[in-house]
Amino acid sequence: MIAFVSGPVAALGPELAVVEVGGVGMAVLCTPATLAGLRVGEPARLATSLVVREDSLTLYGFADDDERSTFELLQTASGVGPRLAQAMLAVHSPDALRAAVAGGDEKALTAVPGIGKKGAQKLLIELKDRLGAPTGGAGAARVGAPVSLSWRDQLHVALVGLGYATREADEAVGAAAPEAEAVVAEGGTPDVGALLRTALRSLNRR
Repeated sequence: MIAFVSGPVAALGPELAVVEVGGVGMAVLCTPATLAGLRVGEPARLATSLVVREDSLTLYGFADDDERSTFELLQTASGVGPRLAQAMLAVHSPDALRAAVAGGDEKALTAVPGIGKKGAQKLLIELKDRLGAPTGGAGAARVGAPVSLSWRDQLHVALVGLGYATREADEAVGAAAPEAEAVVAEGGTPDVGALLRTALRSLNRR
């Protein structure tokens, strides 16, 4: 198992970072928040989890060991694969998820794209004795917080982290705004990862 990767960031994309380790570029899938904290050319250390499939080896990266541990524990629930587990961590911090499960907060889980009402109810039951109690960190206060209120800030930080100028990031956020506002109008929560892809497409068209 690859527990972590450490080295200069060689490249950043909408969903992954390439970290140079001993002359080899390791592609690591990360959440937008993790990517936003990285800069091309600067050193980085990412906790990682290697997901092995018959036809692929995929490395997922996290800001710290707590995120990685939570990512792996989430996958012990039926129906939760690495992509959904990563989506859950893109919306909530590990402690926010622990607090949500401990408190039976169905609404917090349905804020994650791909989790409906029935799925949230099932996860609350399955994960109750697996994630443990919340530690009471700052992340716990985010439980149930409407991510839609800060999608602009999350997207802007991610774009700047990818190397775009502030003006370019502002324009790209504006291009993604209709997609986000449509989701909000329907009572949903914008998926920052999807918005980031939309924003990048608008930049590429220029």
